[in-house]
Amino acid sequence: MAYGKLYLIPSPLGDNPPEEVIPSAVLDCLKGLDTFVVEELRSARRYLSKAGLKGHIDTLRLVTLNEHTSPDEVREMESLFLDGNDVGLITEAGLPAVADPGSALVALCHAKGITVVPMTGPSSLMLALMASGLNGQSFAFCGYLPAKADDRKAAIKKIEKISVSNRQTQIFIETPYRNDSLFSDLLQVCQAGTRLCVAADITLPTAFIKTLTVAKWKKENLTIGKRPCVFLILA
Repeated sequence: MAYGKLYLIPSPLGDNPPEEVIPSAVLDCLKGLDTFVVEELRSARRYLSKAGLKGHIDTLRLVTLNEHTSPDEVREMESLFLDGNDVGLITEAGLPAVADPGSALVALCHAKGITVVPMTGPSSLMLALMASGLNGQSFAFCGYLPAKADDRKAAIKKIEKISVSNRQTQIFIETPYRNDSLFSDLLQVCQAGTRLCVAADITLPTAFIKTLTVAKWKKENLTIGKRPCVFLILA
């Protein structure tokens, strides 16, 4: 059985023109595909249009893969690759399959012997780590912390202890409308000397990236607001 390849297509982190933040080789590859697995149809159509496929969107095959997609639905996506058909995977922002449900499709491809081709693009996690001044030799991504306040505070205590014992940067993210609640919990729970980086709106004109100790953050009166944000701590 002849399968096509899965291309992992990065997308801008914000409302940047694709040609400013996505390598030209990626955009050229994208223009050669007619089948895409996407996290959200509307934003994918907008991205593809800006990336050079304007006027051709209706000719494309777009299949949704998000947090509501069942394992059976993912398995059915094997058919997209039949007869040597190549497929592009596009997430909402940044790199596909990193903190993203698209990883289920990548796992399927490995199980079926389908070639996976990762392509270069912006990663909010790595850009935040680069700009944080924290330990870039040893770090861990913790994903989303619990939504409930008590559980979230317990999780913060746990990852701070890991950071202390391993001298390891801990990276995590939050749903934008809970950014300020998480930030408040970090200031309540973490030790005064723990360094905390807040990296919001990375790559955008409104970007804010700052690292201070928890003690110094308490004097800043920061409001992050509802925007994409990465948090990093090193105790």
